[in-house]
Amino acid sequence: MTNLTIEIDSIIDLTDEQFFQLCQINKEIRFERNAKGDLIIVPLMGGETGMINAEICGNLGMWNRQTKLGVGFNSSVGYQLPNGAKRSPSCSWIPIEKWNNLTPEQREKFLPFCPDFLVELMSPWDSLSDSREKMKEYLENGMRLGWLINRKNQQVEIYRADKDVEILDSPDRLSGEDVLPGFILEMTTIL
Repeated sequence: MTNLTIEIDSIIDLTDEQFFQLCQINKEIRFERNAKGDLIIVPLMGGETGMINAEICGNLGMWNRQTKLGVGFNSSVGYQLPNGAKRSPSCSWIPIEKWNNLTPEQREKFLPFCPDFLVELMSPWDSLSDSREKMKEYLENGMRLGWLINRKNQQVEIYRADKDVEILDSPDRLSGEDVLPGFILEMTTIL
């Protein structure tokens, strides 16, 4: 399985509101859009990937509950990036100030920015090159720290603003660094 990309912008001028409604009406299908406006159908996760994703989001949620520094989200939340793309990372987090500055209406739609921190957990069928391009897109749109977790290769790629990508082979743990101070993700159950 792989993502299916449908070029629609030359036929249909789908507005942001129409895209949001399309996602709401078809809840069983995960959609994203790239900056060109193409519609991307993202396959649902399998059980193994979903379980691991829940573990990552759960750990982030427990850390966030203790620190109260921001708001964490699972893979069901969409972001409208500054470049126009609509993306939904596996797990994400924003500082509390960003959340507090949103109107009630904005909180109910795709969040109008890029998350400060995110995780992309690759499924066995995900393309490494496509996943890397997505991570670069997040960086270009304001992400401060991101982890691309590739279980098949037992690697984690760490993306940081204004730094080269760091590739770790079978790390024991990952640090939230200065973006998520004190957050440590133990990787024994992840990789």
